[in-house]
Amino acid sequence: MHRHGYKGRKFHRERDQREALIEGLADSLIKYESIETTVTKAKELVPYVEKLITKAKKGDLHNRRQVISGLQTVESAHKLVDEIAPKLTTRNSGHLRIERTGTRRGDNTQMARVSFVDDLTQAPVAKSAAANKPAAKATPKKTPAKTEAK
Repeated sequence: MHRHGYKGRKFHRERDQREALIEGLADSLIKYESIETTVTKAKELVPYVEKLITKAKKGDLHNRRQVISGLQTVESAHKLVDEIAPKLTTRNSGHLRIERTGTRRGDNTQMARVSFVDDLTQAPVAKSAAANKPAAKATPKKTPAKTEAK
């Protein structure tokens, strides 16, 4: 029997339970900006959230509604569109990382931490603008001082 056309992991759950699991994990990831789960769940979660981030970056009404339908709570969808997505405009993809942490005590399964690659506490737009302004101001001040000393 072939395996062509089958996509995704089943997690020993039915379809609605699988979708609820992924939506719940995505909701928690956006709410807390970092979660710890099993490696297989993390590998299923990352492409799902990447697609939601791409929709959130567009930010129009249609994509906002699609983000809301892809998450469990409206608050986390608004947080993704209004707060997180504008800070991720410098990247086209690869917004999330999976780091293996250790094994779970009960069943010895491999655990992983899923988090954003960029630091979400600071906006990269403000950081790059602040970095450019002092460099531009410092250059003209130094050149007249050198000419006056000569």
